[in-house]
Amino acid sequence: FPDLTLFENLELARRLSRKGKIQWTFEKIYDLFPTFVDLKERKGIHLSGGEQKMLAMGRALMKNPDLLLLDEPSEGLAPLIVQNLIEVLNRIRGEGVTILLADQNLKFCRKTSDRGYILEKGAVQYEAAMEEIWQNEEIVKKYLVI
Repeated sequence: FPDLTLFENLELARRLSRKGKIQWTFEKIYDLFPTFVDLKERKGIHLSGGEQKMLAMGRALMKNPDLLLLDEPSEGLAPLIVQNLIEVLNRIRGEGVTILLADQNLKFCRKTSDRGYILEKGAVQYEAAMEEIWQNEEIVKKYLVI
C-alpha cells in the first residue's frame, strides 16, 4: 500500500494473519530484511523497486503462510540485490515455507529451487529435480540455452 509506511504495511498484514506452522514476527522480518529497520517510517511509494518487492514478501510472510507464491521475483533487480534475494529465499525455505516461483533467470532458479518445471506455450514439457534438469543435455539445449 503506497500511502502506508513500511511498518504500517507489515502491521496490517500481521492483523490479518492466521495461525500457521511458522509464526512470523517483526523481529524475524527485520532479521530477514535488515534494511527495513531504517525504512520503517518510509511510505511504500518512496521505496525503490527492490525494496517494494522485499516489502511485498515481508507482508506475505507476516500472514504466516505455508506456501509463498512469487512471480518473477528477480526481474529488474540489480545483481547484488538478486544475490541477497537468493539468500533470503533460502532462509525462508529453511523456516519450512514452501516457495513456488516462476522466473526466467535460470541461475536464480537453480540456486533457490529443488525442482523445476519447464513450460512451453502454457504446458509442462519437462519436470525434474533441478540438478537432473541441468544434467540432461537434450533438455538444456532444447529449452534453456539461447
